[in-house]
Amino acid sequence: MNRHRSAQSHDVLYGINAVKEAIVSRPIDHVLVREGPGGRRLQEVVNECRARGIPVRFAPRPALERLAQTAHHQDVLAVCSSKAYQDLNTLIGCQSPALLVVLDGVEDPANLGAIVRTSVGGGANGIVLAERRAAGLSPAVARTAAGALEHASIARVKNLVRALVEMKESGLWVYGFEAGAEKSYLDLDYKLPCALVMGGEGHGLHRLVREACDQLARIPLRGQVESLNVSVAAGIVLFEALRQRSTG
Repeated sequence: MNRHRSAQSHDVLYGINAVKEAIVSRPIDHVLVREGPGGRRLQEVVNECRARGIPVRFAPRPALERLAQTAHHQDVLAVCSSKAYQDLNTLIGCQSPALLVVLDGVEDPANLGAIVRTSVGGGANGIVLAERRAAGLSPAVARTAAGALEHASIARVKNLVRALVEMKESGLWVYGFEAGAEKSYLDLDYKLPCALVMGGEGHGLHRLVREACDQLARIPLRGQVESLNVSVAAGIVLFEALRQRSTG
């Protein structure tokens, strides 16, 4: 999946999964399909568009590549309204017990996209990003999320530490994760309303962010590995939270 934003504040989504998710969740201006014969999955997208009254246009491959800005579009694009960031208070006030993923300076779009997909699959209520020195909702993020971005609630804040304080004041426990912590991630209680804070590539948690956390924990490792990729670490912690919440 991929997306980019036009000057008219529209998104161009491409890839079969991306378009299939978008046509059921966003207002669509039109869908553009490569001229010529297509496969079954592509025809399913065309049929769904026609059933919903969404205009379908056909164009040669070079036209799709110009609009998508890539050759990896899977022969289909959707021009639709831009996905908006959510207000932080909306995420904090979500259905109890809240489960938020907070990213402290994750800069790699592929990591952010993978975390978006894992967060949706792991039942997180939302994702909180910093505005500065961090990846935003770029084309590479959308591509890696592979359709999950349509189901994610994402807030972007100017001051991450202040956002953590607001979460704590609203009753969330703030858990930070870094390799040097004494506790294991298995020792935390994820049945409580909580925010899971993951550090960025290389630097981990910034000092002020670390100090704002209620508890710090690590993922114990074996072998000659000092740390995990942030998207992998987020997945491990999220699915432990899901396991705890599923067992009552």
